Amino acid sequence: MTVDTPLTIRSMIEPVIKRNGGWVNTHAHADRSFTLSPDVLHMRKTCTLQEKWDALDRLKAESTEEDFYRRFSQLFELMISQGVTALGTFVDIDPQSKDRAIKAGIRAREHYKDQITVKFANQTLKGVIDPQAREWFDIGSEMVDIIGALPKRDEKDFGKGSEAFDIILGTAKKLGKMVHVHVDQFNESFEYETEELCNKTIEHGMQGKVVAIHGISIAAHSRKYRQRLYGLMKEANVMMIACPTAWIDTPRSEMIGPMHNSMTPVDELVPAGITVALGTDNVCDAMVPWNNGDMWHELTLLATGCRFDEMEELAKIASVNGRKVLGLEPIENQDFSIKI
Repeated sequence: MTVDTPLTIRSMIEPVIKRNGGWVNTHAHADRSFTLSPDVLHMRKTCTLQEKWDALDRLKAESTEEDFYRRFSQLFELMISQGVTALGTFVDIDPQSKDRAIKAGIRAREHYKDQITVKFANQTLKGVIDPQAREWFDIGSEMVDIIGALPKRDEKDFGKGSEAFDIILGTAKKLGKMVHVHVDQFNESFEYETEELCNKTIEHGMQGKVVAIHGISIAAHSRKYRQRLYGLMKEANVMMIACPTAWIDTPRSEMIGPMHNSMTPVDELVPAGITVALGTDNVCDAMVPWNNGDMWHELTLLATGCRFDEMEELAKIASVNGRKVLGLEPIENQDFSIKI
């Protein structure tokens, strides 16, 4: 008796992803991956997201270049084992890590260059306004492929989020590099960072070079605002990276607003013509201890969380869209037809 292979969503989508260049993980933090410990888990219980930005100082300061190299290698091998062909990862380049992490990352990238393409962005957990943080931002900007940013840090410390946007975008334009920016991470309607990013993108003439990361607060706004924002994103040609597992555990809020979850609203972004890509974000660390870096899980969570069943679009999100947001050459002869 012959038993037919059952038809599953995965059997429909994954061959299309592989046919179009393979999986692309557009957002990770490889230098902090696989750093779970009892202390790290305790930190998750006691610290807010903003408090974690500083709580990581000891881990980073005590990590040697070889520690960082091991973490990069572990994440690279995990990605390769899943058929990931390109990876974008932020790297802490700041007063704690200094240049140890990025030097380790460059060494690891060279070692695995025949198996995976890696693009680095500089993480700015200390912002870009503080003089010492700015010094390391400038150093890091020269060493990475993509300018990374966390404007909320400078808004929190100095009330200068707008100035941070100017420094970040101005630096990227001067160096001729793309920009990846963490925005709207708190799932609250008081956040308007994606809108500010779009306006600053247009102001600096960086259309098509800027990528927003997360954007989960978008769904907390009214439909009228969301539709206006999507139009502005189109005008600025700002792309978006969704990292579902990293935000699905956002705490409950008593704020009143549209019914929504803590997901990047791809079900609205894609029909609005916005390029959306996929990332794992943190893997097995203080930020996201439950995330094991499984790309199929990320895509499944994104699809189910947003009730987004457009198979061809999901395959694009996992593959060619990722290449676009990393600034890589497009795949020739793309074919996203679903063969059953």
